[in-house]
Amino acid sequence: MIDTSCTLARTAVAVSLVSGLSLPAWAEEGGFFEDAKAGLTLRNYYFNRDFRDSGAAKSKVDEWAQGFILKFTSGYTPGLVGVGLDGIALFGMKLDSSRDASGSELLPVHDDGRAADNYGRAGLAAKLRISATELKVGELMPDIPLLRYDDGRLLPQTFRGAMLDSREIEGLSLQAGQYREVSLRNSSNMQDLSAWAAPGVMADGFNYAGAEYRFNQQRTLVGAWHSQLEDIYQQSYFNLLHTQPLGNWTLAANLGYFIDKEDGQARIGDIQSRTAYGLVSASHSGHTVYLGLQKVSGDSQWMSVYGSSGRTLGNDMFNGNFSNADERSWQVRYDYNFAAMGVPGLLAMVRYGHGENATTGAGSNGKEWERDTEVNYTFQSGTLKNLNIRLNNASNQRSFSGDFDQTRLIVSYPFSL
Repeated sequence: MIDTSCTLARTAVAVSLVSGLSLPAWAEEGGFFEDAKAGLTLRNYYFNRDFRDSGAAKSKVDEWAQGFILKFTSGYTPGLVGVGLDGIALFGMKLDSSRDASGSELLPVHDDGRAADNYGRAGLAAKLRISATELKVGELMPDIPLLRYDDGRLLPQTFRGAMLDSREIEGLSLQAGQYREVSLRNSSNMQDLSAWAAPGVMADGFNYAGAEYRFNQQRTLVGAWHSQLEDIYQQSYFNLLHTQPLGNWTLAANLGYFIDKEDGQARIGDIQSRTAYGLVSASHSGHTVYLGLQKVSGDSQWMSVYGSSGRTLGNDMFNGNFSNADERSWQVRYDYNFAAMGVPGLLAMVRYGHGENATTGAGSNGKEWERDTEVNYTFQSGTLKNLNIRLNNASNQRSFSGDFDQTRLIVSYPFSL
């Protein structure tokens, strides 16, 4: 059992700070409370993964859990420097699990292999705003190309640090920040940062800076970024996004290029890789077709922070992103929005990705493929308005690791408080 008394106490402190904060009258009148928003999301999550290899340690992973995600965002006090406060409180509880079927990352797992009955955490972030420049310090969920928080299980991943976002020039966003600790999606605790390439080797922090510029009536974006996972890796990233109406069609392109190398003490060894991708799409009357190409060059895999999402990559899928050293991959995807048939809120997706020539710990010339399908419906009106139901399935086969089939059912119900 995980002792959640400390976490619940922190949650109570966070709530009391948000609800009982004593501020001058002018702050309330100026928008700190007037512009505040609070929301609670109930997330019910079922996860099943069947392993297809006879030598697999488990025949399956099968768990069911309930999550509660409470978020508070204040407005800003008036004046030259606006002050605000954001808060988040997370709690997850086990509905069904066993020692033989644990490990879905919906819940923490004890040393005896049993999933925790419950877990949770809470955090606050202070924020300052001057003109169109904003600084946040505290518990944050970064969503930048070089570090995207993972929200693929019961509770979202959070980071502790600081971020700066300046938009003083129309169309131009300048961003920088530093993160020192992370709480993984199935954890109550903060821990040091590490890389997916070597999760057991810790870094002192993650630093980044970047610029993005939108123009051409917001249809085109160009970006340049640089980051450092201290004493492990450095990463540079350049990207281009563009959408182009063409009659009744809309064409889109997402192009990106990463350059990775070791940093400082090089705690996980020399790093040398280049990753290029292109994801293009064409949309018409509810139909969208995608084609993705991706290539990792060099002796190392694509670098990213352990636990974070890989959805910046063009070929990111439910269970992988084809980012091993030397790997080249492609994907085809088809989406349909049933609003075109008079059923708003209903979406469907199917995609297939294939990778080859991967170099891993198992050797070279590795191959893999993944097939994903999903149906997603959001109620548009009535008592259940905004309730969302997602059912997805994935099949994975890899020459360098185990094969499996996976099914997930997620029901999310957001409330505005």
